Amino acid sequence: MNRFHVHLNVSNLDASIRFYSQLFATAPAVVKGDYAKWMLEDPRVNFAISTTGRTPGIDHLGIQVDNGDELVSLGQRLDAAGSTVVPEPDATCCYARSDKMWTEDPQGTRWETFHTFGEAVTYYAGDDACTADGAACSAPMHPAHAASARTGGCSTPTSGCC
Repeated sequence: MNRFHVHLNVSNLDASIRFYSQLFATAPAVVKGDYAKWMLEDPRVNFAISTTGRTPGIDHLGIQVDNGDELVSLGQRLDAAGSTVVPEPDATCCYARSDKMWTEDPQGTRWETFHTFGEAVTYYAGDDACTADGAACSAPMHPAHAASARTGGCSTPTSGCC
C-alpha cells in the first residue's frame, strides 16, 4: 500500500512535536535532535518534520475524514493542541461542498481538516466574480485563508481554500 509523505521545515521542534502528537493522537516513531517522524496508519502517511535552517512551512496540508463525527473528533484534538480552530461549514471549494476546520500549527503552517459531502459546479463559491484566468476576483476569501494568503484575490490552490 502507498503511504502519503509530507516533510515540513519547522522553527521549534519541541513545540511542533507537541502539536503534531496531539493532532495525530500518538507520539512520533522517530525523534532526533533536529528531526521527528510519524508513521501513521490513519491517515496513512509518513509525516516528517525537521529543523534544517530552511524557511519554515508549506502552503497548507490536509486531512480528509469520512463523516461529520470524525471531523468533530479531529476538531477536538486540534483544540486540545492549543491552536485556534476556525470552522468553515458548508464550504464550496475545489468543485466540492465540505464542512471544514482550519487551524495553524506553532510555526504558522495552515491545516485544513474536512468532510466532503457533495459536489459543486464552481471551484470556489465566488468564482462568478473571477475572470477566466482567475487573475481578477472580488470574492472574499475565508478569514483563515486571507490571513495566510501569499497573493490577494481569487481562491486558488496557492492562495485560497484548497
